[in-house]
Amino acid sequence: MVTAGLLAATVGLVLPQAYAGDQSSASAPASKAAASTSSHAGMSHAQAAPRAFGDDPDGDGYIPANPPVSAEPSQANPPHRYFHEFQAHCSVTHTAPDDPIVFPGQPGASHDHTFMGNVSTNGNSTSASMDAANGTTCVAPGDKSGYWMPSLYKGDKKILPVDVQTIYYKAGVTDYTSVRPFPKGLRFLVGSPMQTAQEFRNHKGFVEGWECGESYFNTEFPASCPTGQDVQLNIRFQAPSCWDGKYLDTPNHTSHMAYPVVKAGTNDNVCPADHPVALPMIEFKMAWPVNGDTSDLRLASGAAHTFHYDFFNAWDNATLKAMVDHCIVGGLQCDPRGYDQTHPEAGAALDENYELPS
Repeated sequence: MVTAGLLAATVGLVLPQAYAGDQSSASAPASKAAASTSSHAGMSHAQAAPRAFGDDPDGDGYIPANPPVSAEPSQANPPHRYFHEFQAHCSVTHTAPDDPIVFPGQPGASHDHTFMGNVSTNGNSTSASMDAANGTTCVAPGDKSGYWMPSLYKGDKKILPVDVQTIYYKAGVTDYTSVRPFPKGLRFLVGSPMQTAQEFRNHKGFVEGWECGESYFNTEFPASCPTGQDVQLNIRFQAPSCWDGKYLDTPNHTSHMAYPVVKAGTNDNVCPADHPVALPMIEFKMAWPVNGDTSDLRLASGAAHTFHYDFFNAWDNATLKAMVDHCIVGGLQCDPRGYDQTHPEAGAALDENYELPS
């Protein structure tokens, strides 16, 4: 995989366009009215106002969960397990100036994105169209989710990640046994194309920032990377994992989700009271075939600190539940089959074709 990373896919330049993001925290609105005042700070020329399309027929920006989920944040502290996670391995499908979360029903309205997973994701995607798609580049056929991020350019050439990319699904809370699968159709934005370098560095999802060689925790692209066959440009960034249980999306695409908080007087991570439902914590671990001189790198959204990504859940419900229950709730460190090499006695959640056993 690393060796193949030396081969950069290049296509024609697509200039960044105006984009809607959100710099606000993931706190829940007190009401729909309060949430509707949240700004889409990323739009450089006009607000990306909600519009009637697909899963949001009334155009108010809210997509209610059906059914909603009522819960209390778990305060439990189960037996310690160092790992409670599984991996999704997905490769690039295509690039396009689309974002079906921020600009639903408006193909071409966004800056350029690099898409992974569902082969059909585009500006007109809905939960139904994602379900109906006849393919995914994730190794598990049951994962038809859409994953996308701003495209990377070196000069005027677009650089694509090659081979499979790793997307972790982890427990973000201490009570890993309380984590439940994503509801079908949940979607959200992580980070913002309008965040400052300091906001990017202080973001709750920041793990190691941009890295290459022995250079870590960078908010901007390193000025140069070692030149070598094994060197790639990497980033790791985590998503919020606590859900309000009410909406699959909200007008700013963030306020229905929140990061865990530390329980007072402990080191335990718990979901906040207004976002009580613990879901898997997604962590992007992306790698681009870039080394040597990086002075001419940029994202379609701008500087390196504008990195962000989107997630649109379209997993097969039964497959996702099997992986979450076996790996996260079960306290294992699983590969994309749901197999933990250090606990072979636990078996795997999926068969050799990455599907539910028949």
